[in-house]
Amino acid sequence: MRRFIQFTDTQLVHAFSEGDLHAFEALINRYKDKLFSSIVFLVKDKYLAEDLFQETFIRIIDTIHNNRYNEEGKFLPWAMRIAHNLCVDYFRKVKRMPTIVDSDNNDIFDWIQVAEESPEQKIIRHQNHDRVHRMLEKLPAEQREVIVLRHFADLSFKQIAELTNCSINTALGRMRYGLINLRKLMQEKQIAL
Repeated sequence: MRRFIQFTDTQLVHAFSEGDLHAFEALINRYKDKLFSSIVFLVKDKYLAEDLFQETFIRIIDTIHNNRYNEEGKFLPWAMRIAHNLCVDYFRKVKRMPTIVDSDNNDIFDWIQVAEESPEQKIIRHQNHDRVHRMLEKLPAEQREVIVLRHFADLSFKQIAELTNCSINTALGRMRYGLINLRKLMQEKQIAL
């Protein structure tokens, strides 16, 4: 498994397509946190997110095994697009728009690993995450989505535009207005992070 650390995504996909399951395991380990966190943030339900996460990788496996993968060097944006489309399909089925509130009131930032924190630092971090989470809930869905994809999934604005089916300028505008609105909320509530 260690030998795959230096492999590019394209090399891992190629190795997997030739039957090396360890190569696919390396791909999963490389991107599982980003994909899962983004799905949870969009669907606000950890259990539903787990199902959609698994479905995402089933579609990835099927596509690669059927030799239909052609996103050379762009595995993460491609995988994010699959996950995003599955979320959209789910919401179309239930005919409601996604909001960003975890049904268990779990923090979306829990996936962030912080090394060796004191108990006080953990409390402060959780309080800050709660504040950010509550502020993000108040943003329009399009602004929340762009902020999540940019800051938590590390996608470029071009990738976000493709994923959300809008222009790059629209994605940039949503990000700009989302950040402006977050700043206003912070000033109104006198929140300092």
